[in-house]
Amino acid sequence: MDITKQQFLNRVGYQFKDPALLDLALTHRSYGAHNNERLEFLGDAALNFIIGHAIYQRLPDVREGELSRYRSNLVKGVTLTEIANELQLSEHLHLGAGEMKSGGHHRASILADTVEAIIGSIYLDGGMSACESSVLQWFETRLDNLEGEGLKDPKTQLQEFMQARSSALPVYEVASVSGEEHNQQFTVHCKVDGLKQPTIGHGNSRRHAEKQAAEKALKGLIK
Repeated sequence: MDITKQQFLNRVGYQFKDPALLDLALTHRSYGAHNNERLEFLGDAALNFIIGHAIYQRLPDVREGELSRYRSNLVKGVTLTEIANELQLSEHLHLGAGEMKSGGHHRASILADTVEAIIGSIYLDGGMSACESSVLQWFETRLDNLEGEGLKDPKTQLQEFMQARSSALPVYEVASVSGEEHNQQFTVHCKVDGLKQPTIGHGNSRRHAEKQAAEKALKGLIK
């Protein structure tokens, strides 16, 4: 379902004083030299601080290493792509003809980068307080379920990523099993829409091999 620019702004949770900043944030480099890459750089920094601060406040007894793990899980490309889909951001992207023809409106990396660019544009237009307000609104459910978010394994993350894109679920196939019965090594292939070749995982159990293959698939999908 298409949404108007005002409906999109309502989802973003911010009304721009300078609408040109939002237009710039939605402009991919394929569209021209005046694009969102610098805003993406700024937004990435703001996002890491905002989410880091939120986690620091919500998890007072968690050590630094674990805080970093939670933050990384929340600000990674897969999560940002999910948020882009929730905002219905793809309908408002400015792409070059070639990128548009190749399906750039739904390319995970473009969507994730644009979310960061929008964060940067809100920061420039309204300051850190406005920026923090929008970001925390987008991440509210995830922050309310930090323990669950932080503990999701790659298979669960990949399944949720594919579901968010209305794509077929991943298919795992055991390609080979080698070694003695007490020390077997499994090789698993993971097939997903969006990748030309299956990703390959290895492990001392089928589950571990599947997790490794899923992790590789996630990385491949958000390149």
